[in-house]
Amino acid sequence: MIFKKVKSYAKINLALNITGKTLFLHKIESIIAFALLHDVIFIKRIKSNKHNISFSGKFSNKIGDKNTVSKLLEILDKKKILKNKKFRIKINKNIPFKAGLGGGSMNAANILKYFIEKKVAKIKKKDIPKICKLVGSDVILGLNSSNSILTSKNQIKYVNNSKKYHILLVKPDFGCSTKKIFSKVRKFNKPYLNKPHKRMFDINFLKKLGNSLESIVFNKYPKLKKIKLYLENITDPIFVRMSGSGSVLVGYYQSKKRCENAKKKFKRKYKNYWCISSKTI
Repeated sequence: MIFKKVKSYAKINLALNITGKTLFLHKIESIIAFALLHDVIFIKRIKSNKHNISFSGKFSNKIGDKNTVSKLLEILDKKKILKNKKFRIKINKNIPFKAGLGGGSMNAANILKYFIEKKVAKIKKKDIPKICKLVGSDVILGLNSSNSILTSKNQIKYVNNSKKYHILLVKPDFGCSTKKIFSKVRKFNKPYLNKPHKRMFDINFLKKLGNSLESIVFNKYPKLKKIKLYLENITDPIFVRMSGSGSVLVGYYQSKKRCENAKKKFKRKYKNYWCISSKTI
């Protein structure tokens, strides 16, 4: 059997608010887009008594044997959803680790989506969110790589034909632990996105918002705040915002030319940091 190829796009939080906390998880609301930046997943069925998962690429060296993909397969096996079928899965990692871009969660989501679409896994519609939640809180967002708004009531509203942005993604030489960053949250925002609408992707609306995790991350990593100030003051963006719990910062631009100029300036200043231009899809 030949490998089937699946693209797993990076998830970006254009805005993010923490609105409360349940017993186990924080409540968040977010405006979400996906970037053209993506990992590449290769999947094929194999004759074996166990799955075979491997990672390659620049951002593969810090991924351990226990990861979101192995967790997904373990859950599917435990529930006998795969009916003893085993798979060889190779993932070429182009999305940085601990970056706030949901790389691992999106990998798991796209593999689950592939299994459902190819009828490898027969799962009742009502059970899909439950499986996603067992793997990770944001996995469900990757089942549809479309612009969306996540409300504080944990509802997802997909938005078609919304504005696209040229983006510059930059990452310093460290990552952020989502668990550790969320453990520092002490203040909550009032819900602002509970009436989702297409206009929430417009420039003027987005500029008024922010990422409420930034203050926590910047307090722990002052270097990241300096990078944001540099991007804001030197590279002529619409705005600059951290995605998720960091450490990636995203600059938003109205044209490809401005985005590419920003990339050149950034690479001259921060030669050893990861930096890539892309676009929301």
